[in-house]
Amino acid sequence: MTSTDRPAGKKPYLAGGKEFADIYGVKRLQVSQWISRDHVLDYSHAKIISGSPYWLLDFVKRFGEMTPRPKHINEQALAEVIRSQDPGYWVHNVSELPPLVGPAEVVSLFGLSSRQLLNKAQDSGRFRPADYTLSGTPIWLLDGIVEDAPALQAGARSVAWQIDEQVLEALRAGTYAGPGAVIVPRGPAARKVE
Repeated sequence: MTSTDRPAGKKPYLAGGKEFADIYGVKRLQVSQWISRDHVLDYSHAKIISGSPYWLLDFVKRFGEMTPRPKHINEQALAEVIRSQDPGYWVHNVSELPPLVGPAEVVSLFGLSSRQLLNKAQDSGRFRPADYTLSGTPIWLLDGIVEDAPALQAGARSVAWQIDEQVLEALRAGTYAGPGAVIVPRGPAARKVE
């Protein structure tokens, strides 16, 4: 699906760890355990944004049928996730997703010295509202941020809001490898990596 094929004004349905857990009526930690302990879930149907996985909601709906012990979805929780993202559309393959960014990618895109600068711009209303808030993290469609860049630059006082073209190209091509592109292990898993 190219950018011209995407429904205008709509975004693909996604689920973060919290939403995934709500849909199956489990604690958020259980989703992590399905990956690390039970090995019934992985990131092949997820996009990593700002260091966290966001799964295609189409996959999340079907996940319970794919496990050795079937899991039942909470239809009300699923409907709430859909409602919170409307108008939206279904995506069946991660490669069909438009470029999406979270705070880590935005900081890199604009070469900001810290996330606090982004937070300040959001709090003041100068930076566009997030297209999603999933698992507590704001996520934007990249194209909207690029469209807003000239207005950000025109109103800038201490921050230039200049787009790094190499980062932009990598985000659009799906080859971005900067901050937020991978999941950084935490807790006991982080100590094993050291």
